[in-house]
Amino acid sequence: MHVDLVSEAQHDSLIELLAELHAFYNEGARVPHDLVREHLLGNLLAPGSPHQLVVASTDAHTVVGLAAITWVFSLVDFAPAQRRHCQLKELYVKSGHRSAGAGRALMAWVAARAVAQGCHRIDWPVKATNARGIAFYEGLGAFRVAERLSYRLLQPALGELAAFTAPA
Repeated sequence: MHVDLVSEAQHDSLIELLAELHAFYNEGARVPHDLVREHLLGNLLAPGSPHQLVVASTDAHTVVGLAAITWVFSLVDFAPAQRRHCQLKELYVKSGHRSAGAGRALMAWVAARAVAQGCHRIDWPVKATNARGIAFYEGLGAFRVAERLSYRLLQPALGELAAFTAPA
């Protein structure tokens, strides 16, 4: 198992994995691979993207897992040892490769990179119904942050809020 930032030679395999990830979150829905490629190259890997895509691979081309990370600074912890942390946007391992070490290898790589970057923590969301993922994270020594909840604002409420004008 090899873990590192995604290479150009791995793009096609990563597109397959991203399509599977889409189906995981969208009850089996399929997405055209050309649309995934456009998003990968035009957004996720574009210059200026806040994300770094880390992949686990079985060979130079075959991606079996993905971690998407971002470096962020705290707005409330100002001490140098507390201010920087890693945000894990996504961790996903292809269904046929789970429980074979790819997830742990990805998390170990992210942890090592976070420590090297001066981070004191890694934070991430997890789908509440993902019992297997939750067990995996807890097996790594992670814990649920009880005082945090996740919220989402969608249309039409998003557009209504965007149109709000503050009183003069």
